[in-house]
Amino acid sequence: MKIVKLKTNHIENPLGFTLGRPRVSWAVEETKAIRQVAAQVRVAADDAFQTILFDSGKDANANSLAFELPLELEACTRYYWQVTVWGDNGETATSEIAWFETAKMDQPWQAQWISPDWEDQTRHPLLRKEFSAAAPVVSARIYAVGLGLYKLEMNGKPVGDEVLTPGYHAYNRWIQYQTYDVTGLVQAGDNVLGAMLGNGWYKGRFGFTGNAGGEYGDTFGFLCELHLTDANGNTTVIGSDLSWKATVGPVLDSSIYDGETYDANQKVCGWSKPGLDTADWKGVKPFEIDFNLVEARRNLPIKIMETLPVAEVIHTPAGETVLDMGQNMVGWLRFKVNAPKGTEIMLQWGEVLQGGNFFRDNLRSARAEYHYISDGKEAIAEPNFTFYGGRYIKVSGWEGELNPDDFTGCVVYSDMEQTGQVETAHPLVNRLFLNALWGQKGNFVDVPTDCPQRDERMGWTGDAQVFSGTACMNMDVAAFFSKYLHDMWMEQIPRGGNVPFVVPSARATEGGAGSSAWGDAATVIPWNVYLHYGDKAILEQQFESMKGWVDYIKGVDDSSGGRRLWTVGFSFGDWLALDGEDPLSPMGGTPTDFISSAYYCYSAGLTAKAAKALGKTKEAQEYQQLADEVRDAIRAEYFTPTGRLAINTQTAHVVSLFMDLAPEKFVGRIEDDLRARLLKDKEHLKTGFVGTPYLCRTLSMHNANDLAYTLLLHEDFPSWLYAVKLGATTIWERWNSLLPDGTISDLTMNSFNHYSYGSIVEWMYQHMLGLRPVEDQPGYRRAILAPQPEPRMKWAKGSLDSAAGLYQSEWKIGQDGDLTFHFRVPFNATAALTLPDADLASVTVNGKALAESGLKAEACGSSICVELTAGEWNFHYMPTKSYIRFYSSYTPIVDLMANEEVMAKVLPLLPEQMRRSDPQMMNRIGRSSLRDLGRHPMMRFDPSILDQVDEALKGMRMD
Repeated sequence: MKIVKLKTNHIENPLGFTLGRPRVSWAVEETKAIRQVAAQVRVAADDAFQTILFDSGKDANANSLAFELPLELEACTRYYWQVTVWGDNGETATSEIAWFETAKMDQPWQAQWISPDWEDQTRHPLLRKEFSAAAPVVSARIYAVGLGLYKLEMNGKPVGDEVLTPGYHAYNRWIQYQTYDVTGLVQAGDNVLGAMLGNGWYKGRFGFTGNAGGEYGDTFGFLCELHLTDANGNTTVIGSDLSWKATVGPVLDSSIYDGETYDANQKVCGWSKPGLDTADWKGVKPFEIDFNLVEARRNLPIKIMETLPVAEVIHTPAGETVLDMGQNMVGWLRFKVNAPKGTEIMLQWGEVLQGGNFFRDNLRSARAEYHYISDGKEAIAEPNFTFYGGRYIKVSGWEGELNPDDFTGCVVYSDMEQTGQVETAHPLVNRLFLNALWGQKGNFVDVPTDCPQRDERMGWTGDAQVFSGTACMNMDVAAFFSKYLHDMWMEQIPRGGNVPFVVPSARATEGGAGSSAWGDAATVIPWNVYLHYGDKAILEQQFESMKGWVDYIKGVDDSSGGRRLWTVGFSFGDWLALDGEDPLSPMGGTPTDFISSAYYCYSAGLTAKAAKALGKTKEAQEYQQLADEVRDAIRAEYFTPTGRLAINTQTAHVVSLFMDLAPEKFVGRIEDDLRARLLKDKEHLKTGFVGTPYLCRTLSMHNANDLAYTLLLHEDFPSWLYAVKLGATTIWERWNSLLPDGTISDLTMNSFNHYSYGSIVEWMYQHMLGLRPVEDQPGYRRAILAPQPEPRMKWAKGSLDSAAGLYQSEWKIGQDGDLTFHFRVPFNATAALTLPDADLASVTVNGKALAESGLKAEACGSSICVELTAGEWNFHYMPTKSYIRFYSSYTPIVDLMANEEVMAKVLPLLPEQMRRSDPQMMNRIGRSSLRDLGRHPMMRFDPSILDQVDEALKGMRMD
């Protein structure tokens, strides 16, 4: 038995975070035990556990997903903890020692905010403080924040490995500081602590206004305390004050959008080391800002998480030198340079090539450049206060032959571990999964942004909402979303619960708020985080936010007639759907009042569920009643007495089914009507940001799993694989960001790294692989395993390293049509397994007959339901339905036409008008079959012909 994943508040060994009531968690692996019978958590003031601060004893109810520590925390203190687990088979293990360390908490600051003492605040400063360490230092901590961005050095060495600190948050609502352990950097005698400041989100050009003066402020600011503790426990505090010195640094300009210019000729050698002559340095002045805004960090560190080599050096037809990284990435290039003094090297970033040449016009006004001016000495160059998004980097001003080995792509995102993996028999689907994963990495840089490259890069709430389920399965985002949702509530408070379009809401977007699907991030994201991680703390943190949003909608409803419908105000609707009246408009064809009312019902219901989980019975009843009233109003307004939905779009039908809006007795009709709508659309999607996340999930839940796979596997426009076929390495903003010939479709709003449509991956996990969380036992303490195999895929496998431990799900269709499944359920978890198209007598598990295995199993319609406990499980059987694909009159015509032998048998049997049909017209029929075509008014023919086709094709396999 081995105990792993030791975390506090979902962070491994958190240093200086806002902790509230700390919750520790763990998982167990490498054991034959099935369940935890007890656990003991101990907390100590020292790593030898001599001074015990808390001991739970052997606790039969210890929750490994979130064990709350009943401690009164003290400021600037490290706490050590350890857990012992007992299994039901007698096995036991004790974990390694983990820790968490508090920040300053309510401790008053002994430092003051400072700023360089010069008027021109475009000049990027270096700040410096000399100090002496007389007694040997056993502990040294820095508590610091810089505005806009800052980097620290001590005695010539970098402090920590974070980048882009202090991150992006609602600076006008709260300002977070970071904590650093610098014990190993303090030396006996003379020392220097130095800080570089850049513009960043706070001070630089950011937002839709293009305001160069800064979205939150126009002045550099810095706050810092260094705490030195000696062996006797005496602490000396060295804070930022007017004794610090400042000088202009080598960064001439920095901007989130435009990049950075670095002049090595202005580099100050030894600027953070002792012994530097600072006679020509300037002083600093007080920086006026509200100390009440300052609090300990909530954000995960932003780091260089991966590196990439250059895939290819391209010499374009236009004579440009372009580096191809092989992947649309976010971060920057680090490179070795040895150029003559005064040489200016420029790197420009772009996402695609056009005509084989470098292209960046879709970045709009964002210049996305890095300028390095050489001092004639060999150096390693990389930016300090910006990041870029793209795959192609144009290099200008390079002297001599460019060596690609001198360049490294530094991939930057918040410090999140990957938890999910999906692989299939289809290479393009595998690439699609990776595209969504890379889109998440590139857009999860402290906030979930819409895109990471153009003059936007904002925390659009709608994008985050629709992708949150996928995000929770791809990576551990519990702490990441906790910080983002805190920002959201901070922005809601002054708006009466209304949620802005983007969070944080920069000055440029102050007026934009209140759109359905976007604002519903306030309810959907915390609920998804709770479902996937099983920690009620996120609901406790966000419950007022959830209520605030629903109460805001109800207020809008009440003020416009109280019909329990949301029919007024602006909404983005089914953004970028393909069924709108105006093909040039991003607005989809599903009326926004229907979408808004649907989310009104959905969010009220989620708030009721959150209240129930928190034991808030009164609020649970209140919001459930509201949800029921809205649902009744929707049914009265949008459904006919015979059950027809008055809005005949894919998204309307999908939302009706997914959000339980359709009258129960008419669900079958809505299912049929959705199939008919898709058939009319040639079985191609037309959904946008609202419909797409639920489309395949709804089909698989409502007896149309075949259509879900059909939509996934299409390779023509519009489809997910269309982009993959055109070389996409991330998810595109538009279904046709590139046209089939490779030319860009639009310049005004066209990102090639925009994760929203990557929400298809949630379907891959939850339906293709069948792994889903359970509401009443969240965090995967119990899971649903209901894979839905498809002959066109042949096999699929995946894993999820959940909060409860590692799950695996795998299926394979054999040559004879037999089904093989492999599952792994982690320690102390259970799963409800559904084996499709199975007969109990024919199923084996781990080599034995299921009926004799001792597992609880029973027939559930055409499936078998099995209760699984922790362990590895292998099932095999011949399904009651054929999983071998044979050609027939039900086969889509495009598939018939792809096989010459098949067409040689079919064509002579068809009516003359069909044999004369234009092949291009036949292709346009899409996924329709001969059976479908036989019912078409223009093509109707004797049904007996179809029986002849079936006889001619009998036994011909499609694989």
